[in-house]
Amino acid sequence: MTRLALALMWLLHWLPLPALAAAGRIFGRLLFLLGRERRHVALTNLRLCFPEMPEAERRAMARRHFEAFGRSFLERGLLWWGSAERIRRIVRVDGLEHLAALGDRPAILLVPHFVGLDMGWTRLTLELSMVSIYANQKNLLFNAALLKGRTRFGDSVLLSRQEGTRPALRAMKGGKPFYYLPDMDYGQRDTIFVPFFGVPAATITGLSRLARLSGAAVLPVVTAMAEGAYVVRIGAPWEDFPGPDIEGDTRRMNAFIEKEVRRLPAQYFWLHKRFKTRPPGEKGVY
Repeated sequence: MTRLALALMWLLHWLPLPALAAAGRIFGRLLFLLGRERRHVALTNLRLCFPEMPEAERRAMARRHFEAFGRSFLERGLLWWGSAERIRRIVRVDGLEHLAALGDRPAILLVPHFVGLDMGWTRLTLELSMVSIYANQKNLLFNAALLKGRTRFGDSVLLSRQEGTRPALRAMKGGKPFYYLPDMDYGQRDTIFVPFFGVPAATITGLSRLARLSGAAVLPVVTAMAEGAYVVRIGAPWEDFPGPDIEGDTRRMNAFIEKEVRRLPAQYFWLHKRFKTRPPGEKGVY
């Protein structure tokens, strides 16, 4: 089945982006109808984060998210088999000058989980070599395709989560920006509870700790999906970061991500159980 799915993705990557996007939206609608568990997760997340929103509106947003997710899944074929020239055409990068201005200073690219993040990674590897950490997929064949597809260009390094952050620190000191995705629920280890949309969320403190250890600048990076293109937006380095304490830094990170989610609400990764880990004594929400 996995080989058949990969073959279908390969065939579809030859389509023009508008046609591929339409196929992705249809795929997403099917996932919304058939994926009962993930639909429940998305709707629960939206209820927690947007309690003031009418239920019908939240359901419509969840449907749009599934469409965006369906697009991003099928459009990975462009990243895995499309030419560098085609990827450059469909993905624009704004803000590379912020990275260039750092000179030899290490850099952490803060990348929230929007559906375009793989597009952002691959497009940036056409400009520079980076390091990132990934979670191994249960499906070994898909995992191999994912790794091969993400390392097609440049001299970028992908580390498994089991390897920890020390190799990433070494790569940063060697000049590779760290494409860092810290906004998922990884359990209780190395996390603190800080608000995300007003809800206590178990949040890893790695951004603050890595910035302190490496002296790296933190630059926010958000990749937005549009109808006929993607845009990777690299922001200016955060001022006064890290701050006086790790909790304050982690709160600042979540507040930034929340602001970006409000700007692109349907494109944030609502299928993840972001609030799975609860404070002691609090019931589960899923």
